[in-house]
Amino acid sequence: MDSVHLHLHKWMWNQFFLQEEYTGSDYQYIGKLQSDQDRGDSVVKYVLSGEGAGTIFVLDESNGDLHATRRLDREEKSFYVLRATVVNKRTGLKLEPETEFVIKLHDINDNEPTFSKEVYSGSVPERAEIGTSVIQVTATDADDSMYGNSAKLVYSISQGHPYFSVDPNTGVIRTALGPGDMDREQREHYQVVIEAKDMAGQRGGLTGSTIVNISLTDVNDNPPRFTQSIYQFRVPESFKHGSQVGRVRATDRDIGKNAEMFFSIVSGDGMDVFEISTDRQTQEGIITVSKPLDYERKQSYTVEIQVQNTQVDTRFLSAGSKDVATVRISVEDVDEPPQFDKAWYQLEVKEDAVVGAAVGTVSAVDPDGARSLVKYAIDRRTDMDRIFNIHPGNGSIFLQRTVDREENAWHNISVIASEFNNPRQSSSVNVYIRVLDINDNAPVLATVYETYVCEKSKAAQRIQTISAVDVDEPPTGHKFFFSLAPEGAYRSNFTVRDNGDNTAAILTRRNSYSRLQQSVYLVSVVITDADYPMQSSTGTLTVRVCTCDRHGNMELCNAEALSSSPGLSTGALIAILLCAIILLMIVFLFAALKRQRKQEPLIISKEDVRDNVVSYNDEGGGEEDTQAFDMGALRHPDSAAAVLEEPAKQRRDIMPTDTLLYPPTVDTVGARLQPCGTPYDSLATYAYEGAGSVAESLSSLGSASSEADQDYHYLSEWGPRFRKLADLYGADDSDFC
Repeated sequence: MDSVHLHLHKWMWNQFFLQEEYTGSDYQYIGKLQSDQDRGDSVVKYVLSGEGAGTIFVLDESNGDLHATRRLDREEKSFYVLRATVVNKRTGLKLEPETEFVIKLHDINDNEPTFSKEVYSGSVPERAEIGTSVIQVTATDADDSMYGNSAKLVYSISQGHPYFSVDPNTGVIRTALGPGDMDREQREHYQVVIEAKDMAGQRGGLTGSTIVNISLTDVNDNPPRFTQSIYQFRVPESFKHGSQVGRVRATDRDIGKNAEMFFSIVSGDGMDVFEISTDRQTQEGIITVSKPLDYERKQSYTVEIQVQNTQVDTRFLSAGSKDVATVRISVEDVDEPPQFDKAWYQLEVKEDAVVGAAVGTVSAVDPDGARSLVKYAIDRRTDMDRIFNIHPGNGSIFLQRTVDREENAWHNISVIASEFNNPRQSSSVNVYIRVLDINDNAPVLATVYETYVCEKSKAAQRIQTISAVDVDEPPTGHKFFFSLAPEGAYRSNFTVRDNGDNTAAILTRRNSYSRLQQSVYLVSVVITDADYPMQSSTGTLTVRVCTCDRHGNMELCNAEALSSSPGLSTGALIAILLCAIILLMIVFLFAALKRQRKQEPLIISKEDVRDNVVSYNDEGGGEEDTQAFDMGALRHPDSAAAVLEEPAKQRRDIMPTDTLLYPPTVDTVGARLQPCGTPYDSLATYAYEGAGSVAESLSSLGSASSEADQDYHYLSEWGPRFRKLADLYGADDSDFC
């Protein structure tokens, strides 16, 4: 570039210009700094500072020449700010103030255009009009748009003809063909290449490119079509409502909502027998049964079905764009269970009907051509009390037990009809039996009335209003009549007045009453209904005589009157009390017997059947008391003599106060050696019977304590086992001693 002189004392301009992307081997000359103080005597020194001073830019300190040391890129940095001054080489003093200047880089077309995306994606509806906008692409150029045409771009399409075009200035891509040529069902995806060229598209400009993927979106331009013109199905006659007969299928070249369809039956002899719906998952038509089928009545049906889109785009399809097909359905015969002539039955029976009386009849037939015989039965799970029965041949229902409307007004049973030759073929029906009311219950008083009369009452004064209830339900409603019982009418102190509205008034027949003379009156009232047969009952009112204030309010009644008020009488209370006492006595007796049975038996050990009995009338010595008696003499007779020689051993802690149970007339050895003598301090038990035995106890203790002679010959009457005892106990003492 041309040299530029920059005078530091008086500025002519304050900037230098430098071409970017210098490719020479030497330093690139920028310009020359010139000071008025420089007279060529080598006294002046030029000094450079600022951005890139000493590295990117160098200044000859003696003559002020400025150079760039390396290649610079304007797109990286477009200008640099530096400062220069001159100083005296000898003294180092500044000869002029510091001056700031700028170095700007001149742009060259060294950058190609770049797009904001490497790949774009766009879409446009199929069958769109020519010129329909698809997408806009944008490219930029890093070169200086203010300097020449380096950054002026022009767009063009290099791939995608003849379907699309691009606006050279804006980069907007549009359709280039008409609706008939842009069909998604023919081709759905397109790849378009767009180029951007700088230098306004002139030769020598740089070019950048991008890829645009364009898809055609679907419109509803195709109607659905059946895959077959005729469909055939077979269905058993036993199929119920809603059972599936079969499926039909139609196809649609469109996708998504544009391919959704619905089916309908438009004609045929089975329009009211079958119906068709759409499976939203598979877009299939489902034919189902809507009415019962009967092979014996009709064996085949033919219907015409239709399919069309749920949403129709009138720009491409007319509202009548639909397809039709024929469906033939054959009904197959199956063995069917008997069918009742009614879905349910309601029968009636009077509650006074006798056992065996007819209630009603149900009827069922075999719908098959064979017309098999039918037998009837009652499902006993619905008639647990077996009140009803049914004739197995003709289906007539009759009473097996009497019924009571007041107990149960309705009976719901189930009757089963089955084929005689094939009981597995059966059906059931509900039978509702209503029990009709008859007048078989008498009316009674509605409640237990608490009635009293004041001592100073006047004659014909009302003291109580009564009413009645009846569990029967006559069709015309209840009508009751009240009167005084005949047996008490002539001597009654009260009278009954029928009010005519199913109530009656109890009236006094005297001017005064005395609770001291009689505190309680019983008034018998006869209640009669008006139905047929007429029923009546007698109710008794208890009237207490009480002292009242002047307003007729009760003040005082006798205790007898109070106790005779509605509730339990005195006799009943006493009876209940006696029963409670007897029950307590039984409980105590049972507890005593149980306690006695739990007492320890006389013999604890089966091996040791002998024991010593010593009476001290005091607490025993426990396990340490070994001086009271010696069992060795009883268990070892051979050593009995030694026992006799030893002095009698007494307890060390206390002397006995009572004599022994048996006097010691003989010693222990003698007792052992002489069978007639009573053993000393010993208890021998033989064949102890329980307390409940008829033989009672056979212990020798009991026999020894009796002073009278006993006759044991009766033991021989008890059998062979007791004859030996009879011989032993029945013999005289002389036989043994």
